[in-house]
Amino acid sequence: MTKLTRRTILAGIAAAPLAAPAVARSQSAPVMRFVVPFPPGGTVDPIARLSQPGMQEKLGATIVVDNRPGASGSIGSAQVAKSPPDGNTWLFVFDTHAANPFLMNLPFDTEKDLAPVMLIGRAPYLLASHPDKPYNSFADIVKASKAKPGSVSFATVGAGSVGHLAMVMLGKRAGIQLTHVPYRGGGPAMAATLGGQVETIIGSAALATPQVVSGKLKGILNTGASPLKALPNVQTAQQAGFDNFETYAWWGVFAPGGTPQPVIDRFATALREVLSQEKISRQLSEQQQIEMVLGGPEELRKFFTQQMQTWGPIIKEENIKADQ
Repeated sequence: MTKLTRRTILAGIAAAPLAAPAVARSQSAPVMRFVVPFPPGGTVDPIARLSQPGMQEKLGATIVVDNRPGASGSIGSAQVAKSPPDGNTWLFVFDTHAANPFLMNLPFDTEKDLAPVMLIGRAPYLLASHPDKPYNSFADIVKASKAKPGSVSFATVGAGSVGHLAMVMLGKRAGIQLTHVPYRGGGPAMAATLGGQVETIIGSAALATPQVVSGKLKGILNTGASPLKALPNVQTAQQAGFDNFETYAWWGVFAPGGTPQPVIDRFATALREVLSQEKISRQLSEQQQIEMVLGGPEELRKFFTQQMQTWGPIIKEENIKADQ
């Protein structure tokens, strides 16, 4: 992967267009930006786009979904952190947001320069393997790894991703050595697994569940506390003997630091109402396996702090770098 440094992130910010895409403006309708720090598609972009029409209606604003990808979401996050706290810029993030401060030298303070708005939802990670591989449970992986350390490889969407960190934690708990194979995104990681180039893949339930349901992959382990509705027979980590082990992909919204609390609360209330609509909620639940939380600023603040406290020590202890 390309080495991610402060210079890389700042260069990305400078190279990005300074203005949002052209939209029809009117004096009565302010223009808001929903910054998605990832490319179109994926799991973050659809949430912003599904909420866009309803939020325009509720807030009386023209809303632009502005994709600013790069550096695991840090380029777009940096732009929002440096934006005026006027209620017109909002950041939709993925779980990498809690790991990035420990993986690279960011040009902003993640906790001080961005204000929590909403914890949208979460979904467990799913460990799966190709049907031709001899693994039907995590116990099989432990047995193979103890017999030949490093023989079991796992694909992820990148070094330092929460999927990567979850497998590091599982490996430490099981006392085994696994081989990490990072890819630049879920698509390449899944393609390599389907092609038998790696032993297993750890991906969000949204990425892996369709492949397991179709029989193209075998489900091995679910990192959540409860079985997935779509895959009730796939063990949770706790059922596999790892007490209190829970790891989730998650989605949230932040605002520039200093945004007035009443502005944040108004936005959060409107977003909660929009995402609670049956059609949108069902689509996110069924297609992306997201457990909707819709928690407010304080809930996101507590959850985000916990995520940083969980992954920061793992990254430091294992000396994980974003360019591995």
